[in-house]
Amino acid sequence: MKDSPRHPWWRSSVVYQVYPRSFADANGDGVGDLEGIRARLPDLAWLGVDALWLSPFYRSPMHDYGYDVADFCDVDPLFGDLAAFDLLLADAHALGLRVVVDLVPNHTSIDHPWFQEARRSRLDPKRDWYVWHDGGGPTVPPNNWRGAFITDGAAWSWDEPTEQWYLHQFLPEQPDLNWANPAVVEAIHDVMRFWLDRGVDGFRIDVVHCIGRHPSFPDDVPPWSDLPHCVSNEHASTHEHIRGLRRLVDSYPGDRVIVGETALPGTRWVAPYYGDGDELHLAFNFATLHAPWDAAAWRHRIERIEELLDPREAWPTWVLSNHDVPRHRTRYDGHESRARAAAVALLTQRGTPFLYAGEELGLEDAVVPTDRLLDPGGRDGCRAPIPWTTDKHHGWGPDPWLPFPPDATARSAQTQRADPASVLHLYRRLLAARTASPALQSGQQDLIDTPVGTLGWRRHTSRDERTVIMNMSAGPIPFDQTGIVEISSHGHGEGQPFAGTLAPDHAVVLRP
Repeated sequence: MKDSPRHPWWRSSVVYQVYPRSFADANGDGVGDLEGIRARLPDLAWLGVDALWLSPFYRSPMHDYGYDVADFCDVDPLFGDLAAFDLLLADAHALGLRVVVDLVPNHTSIDHPWFQEARRSRLDPKRDWYVWHDGGGPTVPPNNWRGAFITDGAAWSWDEPTEQWYLHQFLPEQPDLNWANPAVVEAIHDVMRFWLDRGVDGFRIDVVHCIGRHPSFPDDVPPWSDLPHCVSNEHASTHEHIRGLRRLVDSYPGDRVIVGETALPGTRWVAPYYGDGDELHLAFNFATLHAPWDAAAWRHRIERIEELLDPREAWPTWVLSNHDVPRHRTRYDGHESRARAAAVALLTQRGTPFLYAGEELGLEDAVVPTDRLLDPGGRDGCRAPIPWTTDKHHGWGPDPWLPFPPDATARSAQTQRADPASVLHLYRRLLAARTASPALQSGQQDLIDTPVGTLGWRRHTSRDERTVIMNMSAGPIPFDQTGIVEISSHGHGEGQPFAGTLAPDHAVVLRP
């Protein structure tokens, strides 16, 4: 596991997101599980990633497929048990892989014992663990806040037995915790201690920007009033809560990390969540994830990140895909060449890249029939099972919980591992090149002048240098850069002097 006296491990690492339901099925029931993940750890070590982020595997009724947690300190039987988690963690560490787990502090499941107690009576000791309000009675919610995944739905539900509204920025089955109550803060801290004591290397914190909220509950105003409240919910109290999370994690040895899902509209909004180096270690910024395939748009987003993130305190993150959005190859209209070039860009930026399981296979979203749609947010396509093998069931049970992505046999890990020209081998070469280059891991980054429709940057330390150029246009473009092609997104010419022209949707890494 990488570490150094100067930089914590997460600054030079590549983190690989595992969505447990969809990663690997060890018991043949069609749903991924912890034992399936453990069995595939050697594949991830072979690929060359440094850490895993595990999406929720906790006890849950699965209204939001794990993000409605009924017990933060236990494994849902669907995925295994705590013993299986401990084996997974031990094997990952033995292979040099860090393990980051999801923390969901904004809300619980409606089935969580805390909420079951809270709704028994207005006088129950757990009542103030959640956010309650009289509103205008049973037909008038307290304000106009909208919940995510609810069509035209309020972020409030009326609880008939106690005759009050409770807040849920997501589904009604996900009531919001009241972080203004110190008992809630301590309870979540206890959850963190439970997993840190087991040996996890940190947390990805779900919608961390949402945990504080304005105590007077004012109406959202346009344009926010047309969007789920979680898109814009920010309150100054959130930052003190995050500082508390940071202090707790920093009290443990081994450079434990907190990564925040700051799902906000742009870098200007994300930057404050690093604080003065005393809040999040890493804050998700979805700048390139939401960017069109356009060189000017990408350049603008990279410039904003360099402009707004203090290089002393705020280490950037980079993401192309995750479990909440269509895969990037799907967003690029299925163009494999674009997906390949984007991989080069992702893994050569200054910052910590996050890969979503399956992007190294060049997967597209599955086409899910209407009668098999499950997710309330319409995210089933990007959560399709990973095809591991070329057999009929691709390494899964006979009835997987969702259909496989297109071309599952040709895109399977087994097929691509046997093909040096595959997307899988491109990712492996990129990861190896990154590991071998101090410039790509932690060097400075300078955007360089390139022709219209293209993009380029130079990564450098005092002893190492790489130049990355990419053509995002529809035709071939000549470049002034010279050097040896270390990585080519289409695989041709590696180890040879750069020929001076890039084909459409092509990217290269050059070394002196």
